Amino acid sequence: MGQGQLALILHAHLPFVRHPEHEHFLEEDWLFEAITETYIPLLQMMQRLVNDSVPFKLTMSLTPTLCAMLQDPLLRERYVRHLEVLIDLAARERKRNQDRPKIAELSQFYFELFLDSRHFFVDEWKCDLVEAFRQLRDTGALEVIGCAATHGLLPLIQQQSYEAARAQVLIGRDAFVDLFGVAPAGFWLPECAYAPGLDSILQEANLRWFVLDAHGLLFGDPQPQRAIYAPCYTPTGPAAFARDRDSSRQVWSAEEGYPGDPAYREFYRDVGFDLPLEHLGPVARGVRKFSGMKYHRVTGGKKDKELYERTAAEKAADADAAHFLEQRRAQFRELADSNFDPIVVVPFDAELFGHWWFEGPRFLETFIRNAAFDQGDFRLTTPSAYLAANPTQQTIEPAESSWGDKGYLEVWIDKNNSWIYPHLHGCAQRMHKLATANQDTSSEQAHRLLKQLARELLLAQSSDWAFLMRTGTARQYATKRTIDHVARFNQLHDQFVAGAVDEKFLAQCESRDNLFPNVNWRYYT
Repeated sequence: MGQGQLALILHAHLPFVRHPEHEHFLEEDWLFEAITETYIPLLQMMQRLVNDSVPFKLTMSLTPTLCAMLQDPLLRERYVRHLEVLIDLAARERKRNQDRPKIAELSQFYFELFLDSRHFFVDEWKCDLVEAFRQLRDTGALEVIGCAATHGLLPLIQQQSYEAARAQVLIGRDAFVDLFGVAPAGFWLPECAYAPGLDSILQEANLRWFVLDAHGLLFGDPQPQRAIYAPCYTPTGPAAFARDRDSSRQVWSAEEGYPGDPAYREFYRDVGFDLPLEHLGPVARGVRKFSGMKYHRVTGGKKDKELYERTAAEKAADADAAHFLEQRRAQFRELADSNFDPIVVVPFDAELFGHWWFEGPRFLETFIRNAAFDQGDFRLTTPSAYLAANPTQQTIEPAESSWGDKGYLEVWIDKNNSWIYPHLHGCAQRMHKLATANQDTSSEQAHRLLKQLARELLLAQSSDWAFLMRTGTARQYATKRTIDHVARFNQLHDQFVAGAVDEKFLAQCESRDNLFPNVNWRYYT
């Protein structure tokens, strides 16, 4: 009988949004909200576990675009300003609500939360959260893994241009090495999207493993003998681990999962939509938007939301963590007859914990603490540690798949977004041609231009834009971003071919999208 192992994987990703040309830009709030509600709470949680000597293992992917934003001086400065505005709002809210004790208590809670975030970000980590992740990695408890350069949907990119798919992977790997000093062992495939042929690119990047949705492994050829409870090697080498759907659904599903508990904080009810605009002041700047101050709880299906009660929500999170542990124990007991060490892989978007589900970090911490000291049916691991201990596995060709709705690629190719692909295809072809023709160039200007062409193409390929067009949540912005990157790519391309480079335009492009300073455009040859 094998000892069960559970690998929790958090995928931390945001598309690159940085607009130095505007003083305030609405979509930059995506980063600021995620820092306050997800990245800081997760870092604080891991630090507490390490300080308390809790023996735990956790895996996180930090995507190159997210790291580029976390490293950017302008965005760091804007985040601190964002916090100061929130601290001011919470202080004014305390005053406004002094005769309503329950809401006053919540205003106080947010005031302390924002102050604490500022202290953690500015005083403890000198505005460098990547360094905080680096130090946690050095404790051995956290494994950090890589991702494609701009979260491009690799099966689609590969179909149109092998070189462009290869560049997404290799540039992503290089960005990781620049930040963490070593190459990543594991790699997060954007949207868990896989198609045969990608394994050879991953092998070239010297990546040891990646994650697929369950059907990617189950429909593989030949079928896996151990279902989803062991990794399988791909024909060229890297191992594929499969996501366990049952445990995932329990945690993220709004209908049947934990986040729907009536005691939890309601995401959509926010003072940014409830209070007069003039009272919101600099938080709103005349626009209705989320502030992060939310006074209500889920309350079930009712229209009228009741007030959020912190203690009740914490109790619910602890109860759900205990339930999740019991369910995983039962799962491993069922697998106990297997003659191998089964692994259950449970990946999530990191932003589920804290941002979408406010109590998520507490749930996670309670689960990890309980699991670490309960040495019964299973222990926590990382895919890298599992592979090191269990190197002999079956080889199969995984099936084309993703973790998107219905399991394939239709989220990213439907009537709302499929218009983008002929444009992306054209740019990828032109990039390949230009890079090949100039691979021996020693001209400084040619080098600069080819680097910027690579950046524009990579940014246009981000899977986030197609996703946002499909869901309609930021359709206009996503459309504009795609059109802008394609237009800038074509403009730079035509100037280069004509030998008439507009220096000012090139410099503007470089300063706006300043990520990947060392981007290797020769990967496109």
